[in-house]
Amino acid sequence: MKNKILIVDDAMLMRIMLRDIFEASSFQVVGEAEDAEQALQIYKETHPDLVTMDITLTSSSGIDAITMILDYDRDARIIVISALEQRNVVMEALRVGARDFIIKPFEENRVIESVRDVLCYA
Repeated sequence: MKNKILIVDDAMLMRIMLRDIFEASSFQVVGEAEDAEQALQIYKETHPDLVTMDITLTSSSGIDAITMILDYDRDARIIVISALEQRNVVMEALRVGARDFIIKPFEENRVIESVRDVLCYA
């Protein structure tokens, strides 16, 4: 059975790129969202094994989305994938419950390695 992934990013191109990476590595993308409310709704509907989260979303922040998802499911596994490199944003994402933080632009191998690590050791 394939692990299910929810992709949360405000950029359609990034969502497409991540979907292609995951599907090529035998993961199942069960949904895509561009803001915190959509992310939570899709999470509730699909119960993914892992969520990838951008920090900058259309009408909210990734930090808000992480908090909302973890309030719903404290065992949710979330990896932040964002271009924001400020230390305080990284630390805040990890503080609220993200399991890893990947900086854009990223290498495909780094994304898959992180996903597998978080799924195996969660």
